[in-house]
Amino acid sequence: MRLVRPTPAQLGLTAEEGRVLRALRTPERVQQFITALPANFEEDGDTLYSVRRVLRHRKAHCIEAAFTAACALWLQGEPPLVMDFFAKGDADHVVALFRRDGCWGAISKSNHIWLRWRDPIYRSPRELAMSYFHEYVLKERKTLRTYSVPVDLRRFAVDQWITNEEECWDVGAALTDVRHYPVATPAQIRRLTRRDAMEVRADGMREFEKTERRQ
Repeated sequence: MRLVRPTPAQLGLTAEEGRVLRALRTPERVQQFITALPANFEEDGDTLYSVRRVLRHRKAHCIEAAFTAACALWLQGEPPLVMDFFAKGDADHVVALFRRDGCWGAISKSNHIWLRWRDPIYRSPRELAMSYFHEYVLKERKTLRTYSVPVDLRRFAVDQWITNEEECWDVGAALTDVRHYPVATPAQIRRLTRRDAMEVRADGMREFEKTERRQ
């Protein structure tokens, strides 16, 4: 569905779902909404919620939030673009992309102080992706290895990622399979410095704390 500025009904959304998303009129408002959603800790197993299920459960992890942000942008006339990051020995990450005055920015959900919003000041997708390199970390290691081309979610049917009542595994797998570019050469990766103790201590900060489930 290559609609430029669809109505909520054209995307299969209910009037209430459309009202919530259409109120997010700027990327900044979309980011505020995404940030306020509690983190999806997947207590009952791995999930990949559609936009509808994010709005229903009012929680999300990064790719679920990226779908929701991309859908909100699409309703405002922006293309629903996302970018996938692959990390070695670490969790992958997905952000929603937007452009202002020819420059790229990103809407991102992270429970850590890293991998968050990017202002639209980057001249290319690569430049934006590289802004995450130093912060994409696991303890003392820098783990980001590749980033994808911008993926237009209009290539997928809306019932695969917007209104899907099941998990959106097919779309997630497709993001993994698109062309990715390396952030550095193998020689450069071998020479990477480790993060210092102060940076590692900062990893302890969380926006949402996982609570123990009641028995």
